[in-house]
Amino acid sequence: MSFRKSAVLGFLCFLLAACGLQMSPSKDPWFAQHYYIMQDFEQQAYKSLGPTAKLEFQKLFWEVRAPQSKLEFDGRMVVINETFKKENARQPWNTDRSRVYLLNGKPAQVEYKQNDNWAIGTGRQQNDPTKGAAGVDDRTGEDVSANQAEEWTFRFNNFLVKYVFQFSRPNSWLSRQASNIESNRYLGELELQNKLQTYGIVDEKQYKEKLEALKAIQEEKK
Repeated sequence: MSFRKSAVLGFLCFLLAACGLQMSPSKDPWFAQHYYIMQDFEQQAYKSLGPTAKLEFQKLFWEVRAPQSKLEFDGRMVVINETFKKENARQPWNTDRSRVYLLNGKPAQVEYKQNDNWAIGTGRQQNDPTKGAAGVDDRTGEDVSANQAEEWTFRFNNFLVKYVFQFSRPNSWLSRQASNIESNRYLGELELQNKLQTYGIVDEKQYKEKLEALKAIQEEKK
């Protein structure tokens, strides 16, 4: 990989981290659904396991958490599958808005803003005399109702944390850094708090011991 490509990839990863997002997997549906609520050591452990051990991990994942955690997860997944399926029909949970909702729950406030780039782009196409009637943007299959940007606000103690999602044609909503730096100061703390409170592990020491045992299952299957 060239230096230029490495730099671009590193910059993209930085942007995702700045927005509080991680790049979740897509080839393993279960992993994709749970990736964003996992602790770092769980992500690493799961990726190191073989197919049989991964199935055992999936059972263990919820056994070490309070029953309410699974109920909350299932409830949020229902909302995600109904609300965000236009963005990713095969994996509605694998979108920016879905990941934030799964971790943080329902925002305290959602503000809808006109997406000027969307409106201006359409106007330019329609007013371009070199393209004629055929030059008008073809928006077949596009979520034309999503011609806005969204700003999600969450409360963290006495502070407000904001996520900004900008519509990207045809049907995607991409996370963008909030313009107000103060609103992002506590973003990481908010996400960590929700991860621990909503999906916290009851006995982490015992859990890690069980994960070590799963590695043995992988070795036996080789």
